[in-house]
Amino acid sequence: MHQTVSEFKSVCVYCGSSRGARPDYIAASEQLAQSMARNKLALVYGGAQVGIMGAIADELLRLGGNVYGVIPEALVDMEVAHNGLTELYVVKDMHERKAKMAALADGFISLPGGLGTLEETFEMLTWAQLGMHSKPCGLLNVAGFYNELLRFLDTANEEGFMRREHRELLLAETDPDKLLTRLIDFKPAFIPKLGPTA
Repeated sequence: MHQTVSEFKSVCVYCGSSRGARPDYIAASEQLAQSMARNKLALVYGGAQVGIMGAIADELLRLGGNVYGVIPEALVDMEVAHNGLTELYVVKDMHERKAKMAALADGFISLPGGLGTLEETFEMLTWAQLGMHSKPCGLLNVAGFYNELLRFLDTANEEGFMRREHRELLLAETDPDKLLTRLIDFKPAFIPKLGPTA
């Protein structure tokens, strides 16, 4: 069922616990936080106070927004848990973390990050493909960071390993405002079917 603007209240953001090699990445996370604040959207994220994760949380908190972090017990010290959030959920493991983040969010956005960011992004896309949720999945393509990934997904479609409607589940933009608008206005384009992907 399509969510109305009033029903769309929170976004789960997947991103790196590192700052990355370019200042563009931190700047983009802060711009996304500002856009979320303008749209009165809460942030759900991995709960760290470092890297891009910390930057987006700090900016939204500075603007008076609500920020909900979810972090496994084993990563509280490693990822340096953020102690200034609206609420910090400390969970048992990564499986519980991802399920909790998904349950708290009305949509998902991926900023630049590494293996964890990619794994979380594709799990949510897979869940959407299988009909386990109908929430929008977006990717903020900062400074061309995800160009090759997007080309790979196009190749997977062209080579018969991914249906076009599944490829279109990932909404990609370079501008945070445009991406949030697409998430808020998102309507699933197909009824998920289990079975072969192509």
